Amino acid sequence: MAAVDETSAGGVVINVQRDKVALIGRLDRRGRLLWSLPKGHIEEGETAEQAAVREVHEETGILGDIIRPLGTIDYWFVADRRRIHKTVHHFVMTERGGELSDDDVEVTEVAWVPIDELEERLAYADERRLVLRALELLEVRPPAAGHDPAGEAPAKADGG
Repeated sequence: MAAVDETSAGGVVINVQRDKVALIGRLDRRGRLLWSLPKGHIEEGETAEQAAVREVHEETGILGDIIRPLGTIDYWFVADRRRIHKTVHHFVMTERGGELSDDDVEVTEVAWVPIDELEERLAYADERRLVLRALELLEVRPPAAGHDPAGEAPAKADGG
C-alpha cells in the first residue's frame, strides 16, 4: 500500500463576543454527524495561513483574521488504497465578517458552538486540546492552575 503525505490548514475561529467557536459537521461512513474544526488542503502557491483563512471561509462562510499559530496535528488514515499521513496546521482566528453557511459540499452543518459545549461536541480529542489552548491564549477562559499554554508542545493527533 502506497504512503502519501498531505498537508492542510485550518482554524479555531472565535466570534466577536468571544463566547462561541465555529465548527463544521460532517457525516462519517456510518452516517454519524461528527463535529470538527474547519480545515482543508493547502493549494499550490498558498501559505498555510492563506489556506487556513480560505478553508475557514469556504467551509463556514465566516471571514477570519489570524491572530497567531496554534499548533499542528498529524495523523495517519487509509483512503483509496493508500496510507495517508496528514499534517494540519491550525491558527487562532477572530471573526471579521461573513455569515454561517453550509454551502460547501463537504460540510453537512455549520454552527457557532458555545464555549461550554465544545468539549462534548468536538469529535476528536486532539482538536478539543487545541480549542482549549486557543481559549487560554485569548484569555477567554482562565488557564488551569500551573498550566502555561504558550510552553506546550504542539498537539499530536488521535485521528482527528
